Amino acid sequence: MINRILIFLLVLLPVSLMAQGNFNDFFTSGVLRFDYLLSGSSNSARVTEVQQKREPFWGGTTKIVIEEQTLGNYRFNVKEVTTHTIIYRQGFSPLFQEWQTTAEAKKMERAFYQVLRFPFPKNRVILELECRDREGKFQTLYTTTIDPANYFIIHEVPCKSSWVMLKNAGESNRKVDIAILAEGYQKEELGKFVNDARRLVDSLFKVEPFASQLDKFNIYAIETPSAESGTDIPGRNIYVNTLFNSSFYTFDVARYLTTTDLKSVSDQAAAVPYDYVIVLVNSKEYGGGGFCNYVSVCTSDHALAANVFIHEFGHEFAGLGDEYYSSEVAYEDFYNLKVEPWEPNLTTMVDFKSKWGALIDPATPVPTPRTKQYSGKTGVFEGGGYVAKGVYSPMDDCRMKSNKPNSFCPVCQKAISKVIQRCTE
Repeated sequence: MINRILIFLLVLLPVSLMAQGNFNDFFTSGVLRFDYLLSGSSNSARVTEVQQKREPFWGGTTKIVIEEQTLGNYRFNVKEVTTHTIIYRQGFSPLFQEWQTTAEAKKMERAFYQVLRFPFPKNRVILELECRDREGKFQTLYTTTIDPANYFIIHEVPCKSSWVMLKNAGESNRKVDIAILAEGYQKEELGKFVNDARRLVDSLFKVEPFASQLDKFNIYAIETPSAESGTDIPGRNIYVNTLFNSSFYTFDVARYLTTTDLKSVSDQAAAVPYDYVIVLVNSKEYGGGGFCNYVSVCTSDHALAANVFIHEFGHEFAGLGDEYYSSEVAYEDFYNLKVEPWEPNLTTMVDFKSKWGALIDPATPVPTPRTKQYSGKTGVFEGGGYVAKGVYSPMDDCRMKSNKPNSFCPVCQKAISKVIQRCTE
């Protein structure tokens, strides 16, 4: 009997270490920003602190919501210092983690600038950074204690860039707040930036589930001018002076457009309360990039810009995985086929019961053939996550697979709706 009681208590222990109190018991106004370098190689990672900073606007929910099922290859926990109770948790996927799967990472080390943000704590807290191992389990990478009274926490007035509110749904703590930053727009082009941002935002809200939940979003267009127009295109020896140092040819993939200057991005976005950041690049080229709970980047003027805008925001907002399997990528062995992916729209069939089985018609075979008979139906189609074999996706085509569909599949829509609910409850 004693052993049974002990086992029961051990099962309950992880739940008891999650905060159950009121948000105001632990946090005060503003944001604690933790800047650091994430460096290493294909098989190593380490954290080096750069600075701590207080920002004025917390745009996230003011409810304690801590989910065990975390989106992202990384996550950080904020713990109460005496009991180690988790009072805040956020998953994310950094560019560093993608780089670790490239051939270059097997030969050298690199460092990437990173930023974590959470509500400003009232008392000392423990910050714990974790990453998933090859088996999909979180391992502690770094731990430090943060004292909110530390006078080395930088208190600066945020950059005073002007901004235009494209959508105003109400109180930020109960809405999804999106900050769109201008990249590669000179001062005289900022009017174009606002029009570009408005056009692409309008395209997003023509797509479900965003279309039916427009009243849950605040969207800011922040006018952040650059010295020159455009963006770097190293493969063509094109280099321009822009505020966020964006560049095509990330990992030597021509269409992959990213920025590693998250310090500048975060400094400028702090002008408004935000949950998500989009960097809009003044370019006619095709391309973009998106990272779960971090940032998404896309161009403004390509014919398929709206499609890319929606696709990349799907990565950032809901952690949706890429469903294509025949396009050029720099990754090698990105998914362990013996582990269920954390992305809600991909499966290796290792633990498919945790995914979208309830959305499949009983008459649809699993796996599902990529034939005309099952086109447009929810199933389990082999191919996704950059490989043709071993990884499966929910539909023969989706906004996360190609530029042909105008919408997300039902599985992606469900994942997006879940995030909207979490941000606005």
